[in-house]
Amino acid sequence: MKGFTPFSNMIIAALLVAAVSAAKLSVPRLRLSYKDLLSTNRSSVFNGVHGQLSLTAIFLDEYRDRLFLGGKDILYSLMLGPASTDSKEIYWPPLPGNRDNCIQTGKDLQTECANFVRLLQPYNRTHLLACGTGAFQPMCAYIYVGHRGEHVFTMDPTNVENGRGKVPHDPSLPFASTFSGGELYTGLTADFLGRDSAIFRSMGHRSIMRTETDQKLLHDPKFIAAHLIPDNDDRDNNKVYFFFTEKASEAGDREGAIHTRVGRVCANDVGGQRVLVNKWSTFIKARLVCSVPGPHGIDTHFNQLEDVFLLRTKDERNPDVYAIFSTISNVFQGYAVCVYRMADIREAFNGPFAHKEGPDYQWGAYEGRVPYPRPGVCPSKITNQPGSEFGSTKDFPDSVLHFARSHPLMWQPVYPALRQPVLVKANIPYKLKQIVVDRVEAEDGQYDVMFIGTDVGTVLKVISLHSGNSLDTEEVILEELQVFKVPTPITSLDISVKRQALYVGSPVGVAQVKLHRCETYGKACTECCLARDPYCAWDGSSCSRYLPNGKRRYRRQDIRHGNPALQCVDQNMSDLDVPEVRMVYGTENNSTFLECVPRSPQAAVTWLVQHDDRKDEVKLDDRVLSTEHGLLFRRLLPQDEGVYICRSREHGFTQTLARLTLEVLQGDTVDELMARDYVGLPDSFKDRSTGSYRAWMPCGSYSRGGSSGQISQSRTWFKDIMQLIGPSNLPHVEEYCERMWCNDKLRRKHKSMLEKYRQAQESARKARSKSSGERNRTPRDLRAWEEE
Repeated sequence: MKGFTPFSNMIIAALLVAAVSAAKLSVPRLRLSYKDLLSTNRSSVFNGVHGQLSLTAIFLDEYRDRLFLGGKDILYSLMLGPASTDSKEIYWPPLPGNRDNCIQTGKDLQTECANFVRLLQPYNRTHLLACGTGAFQPMCAYIYVGHRGEHVFTMDPTNVENGRGKVPHDPSLPFASTFSGGELYTGLTADFLGRDSAIFRSMGHRSIMRTETDQKLLHDPKFIAAHLIPDNDDRDNNKVYFFFTEKASEAGDREGAIHTRVGRVCANDVGGQRVLVNKWSTFIKARLVCSVPGPHGIDTHFNQLEDVFLLRTKDERNPDVYAIFSTISNVFQGYAVCVYRMADIREAFNGPFAHKEGPDYQWGAYEGRVPYPRPGVCPSKITNQPGSEFGSTKDFPDSVLHFARSHPLMWQPVYPALRQPVLVKANIPYKLKQIVVDRVEAEDGQYDVMFIGTDVGTVLKVISLHSGNSLDTEEVILEELQVFKVPTPITSLDISVKRQALYVGSPVGVAQVKLHRCETYGKACTECCLARDPYCAWDGSSCSRYLPNGKRRYRRQDIRHGNPALQCVDQNMSDLDVPEVRMVYGTENNSTFLECVPRSPQAAVTWLVQHDDRKDEVKLDDRVLSTEHGLLFRRLLPQDEGVYICRSREHGFTQTLARLTLEVLQGDTVDELMARDYVGLPDSFKDRSTGSYRAWMPCGSYSRGGSSGQISQSRTWFKDIMQLIGPSNLPHVEEYCERMWCNDKLRRKHKSMLEKYRQAQESARKARSKSSGERNRTPRDLRAWEEE
């Protein structure tokens, strides 16, 4: 039972999360397609000068107003701006002979034996550092990009350095890096076979550093992100934090379990004098926990780290750490976003070390004497004490280095803020892969707007709301943006607060997307308020960008509740006016559809039917169905006649969307009408393929000498049919028909178009392809033209 219980608990907890998530599943309030984004000038896409970009690296340089891209054997520089087409490129293939050597080792020519640019970092004021896989022979070069205001982009192909330890050999392997003080810190697998996992420091004036080869330190890690975060004003205390997953070794975990870690090293670490020479002597790590509390203390854990974003604040020492996690369970597919405070991460590193004595002992907190200076601290003014001063890690006692090597793991894990995720998704048809966050000032407070990239080319714009003092959270998906024309995994997200733009990278290209477009929400105060977008507010005349320091005093915005009944009560509520009644005709025993689509998929729709002065809710069953687009009668009955009212309810606010009067035509009456009005019609009104009369009356009969009785009967027949269809202004309908079909000039035009259509059809038939001509003309239409 000992081995069975954890697995059973995992299943129970997983099913619980799936059930909870299904109940709380929120849909985007607004879905914008690829065409919608382009047509509203909210997005522009760069696919590379030669088509497929094969994007593998991106660097947003807001100082120079440029975007640098790296792909397969190529580098690009783009000037930032609305729909900017000013681009420069550098062709950068592997060194001579390396591509052939790569192929000879059995690697694939297209997906492996090329120079995939994986790293783009600012090196100094005029140069970028670029590193690529070089057909499994990593290489680095310096790109001259000039000063601010210039658009130069050149590279000396002869000045290429070895890139080992800076990027992986294999383009498919993950890695993480950050560049600071002229030094590159990287977590990666540094060998050809992808087995030597380590954290490196290279470049700069100090010696190259790496982690010792020991599974206690790194056990099959997958590096996700690296960031330098200062502890205080003393630069000697700066630390580089690495976020990664690895195989767990703690007690109680089944074999192969994965844990997410945050590890750190001191930026000024130079290794030991006799122990850990040129190896990290300050490396320690702690577990990051992202879980949903369950019944009886059973939590559902999201162990697989997907992406990390540091939301910088005014205090550079205390950014908020946003992280996407996924499950590795076979029971269900789930994702969660957790937020961590740096104070909690530091508290874990300042707590007890994890300790295990021998293979049969349980893990526990180390209770023995910890040597001085404490393992994991940096040599600095804070560390130094009178009589015990350390100029560098080489001055640390060997006892400190031995302890650090044998106790890299902290006992206390790091929990997210409020001990729970801010977002949970289960059993969704896509994967959450990338995240960036923008902190936005709104009328009723401060909100973190999350932009989450998926594996199908969409970006979700989400906020998470807390309910007062309660721990309950409400997730609000403001928008779902289909950024790319075809489904493609989003591999990178960068945000420019300065330009209020999002830069979305994928294998097919990179897109610049505006963070907001308030007018998309509609032209009414109610719609603007219901949108609950922190970027947008009602300014008295339109839905526009909310600026906290703006001159306009009139602002209506309610992010927390989205209640227009309070915000828009004194407005010109034209959007709340009762819509005019429209007539809809249906035939008995046939199907009929009453259309009503709410602006927001988050709104709940109810249907009422009015008989005389009484309004009742429509009873739904197998015959009468409520769909996303309206009310469907699968078989219409005479008692279904009445005035149907479609209402939507969203965040407690109700409005009427449509009023439809449904008239049911008796089936016998329609049959008699059709039989009566076909009597006496000439054979030219028959469909030659079926021998039956057409379901419409061409006005061409007027000019072919038909008798006055036939013409009058035709007119009556036409009006009756149009009456059944439902137009409210029959004279205008008939006038339109006569103008379209009875004008000699238009008839000649139609015949000319018919001839062109036949020629196009013949050419298409010979080419065995579909006709590209008059696609809307059916064979019945062509016969009508022939007769005319």
